[in-house]
Amino acid sequence: MSLKYKRVLLKLSGEALMGDHEYGIDPLFINKLAEDIKDVYEIGVQIAIVIGGGNIFRGVKGSSMGMDRATADYMGMLATVMNALALQDVLEKKDLPTRVMSAIEMRQIAEPYIRRKAIRHLEKGRIVIFAAGTGSPFFTTDTTGALRAAEIKADVLLKATKVNGIYDKDPNKYPDAKLISEISYLDVINRNIKVMDHTALTLCMENKLPIVVFNIKESGNLRKIVEGQSVGSIVH
Repeated sequence: MSLKYKRVLLKLSGEALMGDHEYGIDPLFINKLAEDIKDVYEIGVQIAIVIGGGNIFRGVKGSSMGMDRATADYMGMLATVMNALALQDVLEKKDLPTRVMSAIEMRQIAEPYIRRKAIRHLEKGRIVIFAAGTGSPFFTTDTTGALRAAEIKADVLLKATKVNGIYDKDPNKYPDAKLISEISYLDVINRNIKVMDHTALTLCMENKLPIVVFNIKESGNLRKIVEGQSVGSIVH
C-alpha cells in the first residue's frame, strides 16, 4: 500500500478528550480514538502524539485568575502527563506498544524526552506520546507539536479539531461559513485565522512541515489522510 505520510505527528487538544463532557476524559471517545490510531498503525504508519491538558487545567486560564503565569503553565504541563498516561493505557489495552516521553523528568511514570530515543522508538514500531509540553512555560502544546514534529522529521502535523477544517469564519456561529481546503502559512498568519498560535505556524513554515486540520470526531479520517485522500484543510 502506498502511503502519502509514513511518519505523522498527531496534535490532540485536551478538550478533544472530553468528548461531549464538560470536564475530564470521555471513555467512549478515547476508545474510539484508539481504534482510529490502531487502524493507521496497522498499515505501517509511525505515530507520534502531542497531547494538551485543557480538559483538566489550562495555564492561560489559571493566569487570568491571578495565578503566576509560569506556575499556571507548569500545572497545565502536569495535566498533559495525566492525559498521556490515560491514552497510553487505552492504546496498550489494544496491544499497541506505546511510550510516554515527558519534557519534565518524572522517571517513575514516563521516560525523559530524548530526541534520538524518540526516533528509535518510532523506528521500532512504538507509538510515542510526548507529554509536559516543551518543559518550559509560555509555550502552547501547539508549539510543542510543531517542535516535536520538526525534531522527529515527521512528514506532516495532523491537527485534530472538532470541526471539519479551517473556515473563513467560525462555523459554530455562522451557518454560511465556507471550508478552506488549502491555504498558505502566511495567509493563515496575515488573516489571523485561529488554527494554531503564530509560534507554531512559524516553526512549521520554516521547516516546510505541512499541517492538516481535520475533524477527529469522524472515524476513519486519520486513515484517509495518511492514504492521501482529501480531508479537512491543508496549510503548506
